[in-house]
Amino acid sequence: MSHQNRVTPVSQLIDTPARGTLMGNRGCLHNARGEIIRSFVGKRWIACLLEFRGRKRALMTPGRYTELFFLDEVTALAAGHRPCAECRRADYNLFRQAWVAAGLPSRGSLPGADEMDAHLHAERLDAAGAKATHPALLADLPAGVFIVLDGNDRPLLFHDGLLWPWTPGGYSTPVSLTPDTPLRLLTPPSIVAVLAAGYVPTVHRSILDAV
Repeated sequence: MSHQNRVTPVSQLIDTPARGTLMGNRGCLHNARGEIIRSFVGKRWIACLLEFRGRKRALMTPGRYTELFFLDEVTALAAGHRPCAECRRADYNLFRQAWVAAGLPSRGSLPGADEMDAHLHAERLDAAGAKATHPALLADLPAGVFIVLDGNDRPLLFHDGLLWPWTPGGYSTPVSLTPDTPLRLLTPPSIVAVLAAGYVPTVHRSILDAV
């Protein structure tokens, strides 16, 4: 049985039988019947490994955090999640190093989780509480970011110089645009800066098999 716990690049939670390659959480979002009743609790939005040290969990346990799933890491980043500091410690440290290299705020030599989470949370939502988007030009973007075109809400991943339409099961046939095409970023600006500074996220094999 599938659950409404698959995260899209627009940060929506959908029900799909397609499996993800990363797990994560943003607090307890479900009720005792396993129904999603809120979109987040708190500012700590993380992306985790599917397996870690043999730990087992029952999905949607009442009162426990809601297990979320992502197609790949670029999807998790677009939704506003960052690498987990426990199960993905190496990625977490690389993310922090790129954070500093990008010139983002840090009270120490490397930012702490709370510091990054607070900064990212200010970029995740707009004034109405919906997913925030930001204007940009394709020519200014690093690989690994998600965008939408004006008048179209279909998430597109910028990878290998092309735009790949996202689906729950993978990416479909890519399209190309001119560098000066106006668009809107789904990936939060600070994560875009982290990617531009050298952090390399994972992408789903549907792209790797196609290129």
